[in-house]
Amino acid sequence: MRHSPEEALLYLENVSYPVVLKADGLALGKGVLICNTPEEAENGITTLMLDKQFGEAGETVIVEDFITGPEVSVLCYCDGTHIKPMTSAQDHKRAKDGDEGLNTGGMGTFSPSPFYNEEVQKFCEEKIYQPTMDAMKAEGRDFVGILFVGLMLTEEGPRVLEYNARFGDPEAQVVLPRMKNDIIDVMEACIDGKLDEIDLQFEDNAAVCVVLASDGYPEKYEKGKLISGLENFEDKDGYYVFHAGTKKTEEGIVTNGGRVLGITAKGKSLKEARANAYNATEWVSFENKYMRNDIGKAIDTID
Repeated sequence: MRHSPEEALLYLENVSYPVVLKADGLALGKGVLICNTPEEAENGITTLMLDKQFGEAGETVIVEDFITGPEVSVLCYCDGTHIKPMTSAQDHKRAKDGDEGLNTGGMGTFSPSPFYNEEVQKFCEEKIYQPTMDAMKAEGRDFVGILFVGLMLTEEGPRVLEYNARFGDPEAQVVLPRMKNDIIDVMEACIDGKLDEIDLQFEDNAAVCVVLASDGYPEKYEKGKLISGLENFEDKDGYYVFHAGTKKTEEGIVTNGGRVLGITAKGKSLKEARANAYNATEWVSFENKYMRNDIGKAIDTID
């Protein structure tokens, strides 16, 4: 963790590349820079700490090792003692096809992750999830709520990239539609400390979410574009349209952010769910509509 540009640059003289620079604060999922060379790292420090592209979040910068492997997100219900992991999801952070462009808050997801098999799940439950709960309890910080665990499945095994104390979107938009339980029952069990009495179950299917964004996101984009076609989702079983950056006006619902809508569809398989989701993206339109065309591309390497 480095608190000044001078300190950060001095530290970066003696590291192996690539490295990851992260703004040590809230940056809406975008304050992460992957630097392959010392020059890129120097530019990254300038962006984060001097130009303050992400505001106060960049006053302190964390320098991390660059590790590779599939990224998997697992949301967990917690009651302070017990933890119940939900089904897995996999996110696409980069803005453009082929994982190019800047990091975003998420351009699409699919669930379940084909890389998160039973062996990986068992390891995570025993070595990551429950120990995390136990450690917080030992500190007198019993955690009750939703724990978001961001994992990278490296050749050396699963590694924790991040924790969040919330539902993540668009991860939740592919996980919750597959949950069989009534979410109120599960949340009340978390509050009452009785999560161990819940048999958490998910459908034996798949879901894919494609984010419809404003062209230019996450940098510069225009707002106030009229959205049409939302009525096409009415009475469509297994199809969902989640609002992210929209606004209700007298003219109708208009865009009001970078990520505008999350289009989710279920299917018997990941490939079917992906086809359904991309088909549903055609049901809705707005002037500067933008999306990635390769959400779920990893599916093709597994099935």
